[in-house]
Amino acid sequence: MLDLALFGFVMAFFAIGFRRPFVWVLAYLYIDILAPQKIGWSITSALPISLIAFCAAFAGWLLTDTKKGTRFTFRQFLLCLLLGYCFWTTQTADFPVEALEKWDWVWKALVFAIFLPFTLSTRLRIEGAALIMVLTAGAIIISAGLKTALGGGGYASLYFFVNDNSGMYESSTLATVAIAIIPLIVWFTRHGTIFPPDWRVKLFGYALIFACLLIPVGTEARTGLLCIAVLAVVALRDVKRRFAFLAAGAALAVAALPFIPQSYYERMSTIGSHDQDQSASTRVAVWTWTLNYASENPFGGGFDAYRGNSFAYRLPVLVEQGNTTAVEYRDVIDKSRAYHSAIFEMLGEQGWPGLLLWVWIHVLGLWQMEWVRRRWRARAETDGQWQAPLASALQVAHIIYLVGSLFQGIAYQPFILMLIGVQIGLWAYCKRLDSRGRQVRRLGWPRTPPRAAGDAVAAPEAALR
Repeated sequence: MLDLALFGFVMAFFAIGFRRPFVWVLAYLYIDILAPQKIGWSITSALPISLIAFCAAFAGWLLTDTKKGTRFTFRQFLLCLLLGYCFWTTQTADFPVEALEKWDWVWKALVFAIFLPFTLSTRLRIEGAALIMVLTAGAIIISAGLKTALGGGGYASLYFFVNDNSGMYESSTLATVAIAIIPLIVWFTRHGTIFPPDWRVKLFGYALIFACLLIPVGTEARTGLLCIAVLAVVALRDVKRRFAFLAAGAALAVAALPFIPQSYYERMSTIGSHDQDQSASTRVAVWTWTLNYASENPFGGGFDAYRGNSFAYRLPVLVEQGNTTAVEYRDVIDKSRAYHSAIFEMLGEQGWPGLLLWVWIHVLGLWQMEWVRRRWRARAETDGQWQAPLASALQVAHIIYLVGSLFQGIAYQPFILMLIGVQIGLWAYCKRLDSRGRQVRRLGWPRTPPRAAGDAVAAPEAALR
C-alpha cells in the first residue's frame, strides 16, 4: 500500500508537469531528497524516476520557458569550473572504480545546482522550490522526531524511512539539515504566499521546528548540538527582543533535560576531549594524513582518495582498577578511513584548486545573501519585504551547513547544492529588479509592478513580486 501511494504521488507530480512544466523541477527536488525509490519495493523502485524527473525538468525549461531575464551568474560559472575539475580528477583518480561510483551522483547534483537558478524567475518559483525542499526534508524529520519523542533513537540506531546510512538518511547529515532549515520554516510562517501564514501554518511550522530540534537528540549526533549553538548565536542578529529570546532558549533547554537519555550526555561529553574518543581521534589522524597527502599531491587524488590512507596513533583509555581509574595507552592501527570533514574531503579529492573553488562558491554565497539582506530590508513595504528575510534565512542555513561540514564529508551534499541554487535564483531575481528600478528612474517611467516572466504556476501578480 505504501509503495502504491508513493508511486501514485510521483506520477501525479509528473502528470501536473505536462500542464505546468516547472512542476517537474519540483518533482526532481522531491525525489532527490526523499529517494522514494528506496522506500518502495516494487513499482516505485522498478522505474528510474529520478532520471525521468531530471530529464523532464531540463526538457520542460528548454521547450516551454521564455528565458526572458535569464542570466548566467558568476557563481554558476564557479560551479561549472568545479564540475569540470572534478571530471578531470576522476580520470586520474587513485581508485578509478570507486571514483566513478561517486562521480555518478556528484555530477548530477552539480549540474542541477547550475541549472536550478535558470528556472527560478519569479517569487512564486523561488518560494515553491524552497517549500518543496523544506517539506520533503520535513517528512523525514517528522518521522524521526516522532520516534525520538516516543523513546527511540540512539547513535546509528534511529531508523528512518530506509535502512540506508547515506545521503539525507545519514544521522549527522540529517541533524545538520534539520537545524539548517529552521530559519526557512520561520520565514514561511511570516512571509509565505503558497500557504498564507494563518494559525494553521504557524502551528505546523512551530511543530516542525520542534521536530527539527529533536533530531540531534534522536541521532545523538555531536554535530547537531554545535549547529543548534550556531543557530542560537546567529539568530540574535535578527531577533528584536534578544534577552527574551535567550531566556526562552534557556528555559526550553532546562525543560528538555529530564527527557534526554543518559547515552546522549555521554556522547556529547566527548566534544571537548577528542583524545579519549576513538572516532574523534581517528578524524584528527585522517586530517593529518590528508594534509601530508595534499603536500605531495596538490591537485588531489580524485574521489574516494581516502581509501589509500593508513596510520597508527595512541589512544588513551580509562581503565578501572579497583576503586581507582587509570589511563592506559593503546596502539590503534587504522586505514581507509573517510575524511569526516568537507574541507579535507575537497583537499584530498580535488587538491588545493578544488578546495579554493569550493570555498569561493560558499563565501560568495554568504556575501550575496548579505547584500540582498542589507539592500532590501530598508525598502518600503510596496517594494517587497520578503527578499531580505529570505536572504537572511538562506544565509543562516548556509552558515549552519558550513559549521556542520567541518565534521562531515558532505562537500557535495545534493540538498546543500539545491540551497545554493535557490540562493543564486534569489540573487539574480533581486539584481533584475534593481536593474529595472534603475532604468525606471533614469527614463522617468511610471513605477509598475514587475511582470512575471515564464511563470509555470498560476498566481496573482502581487504574489510574483
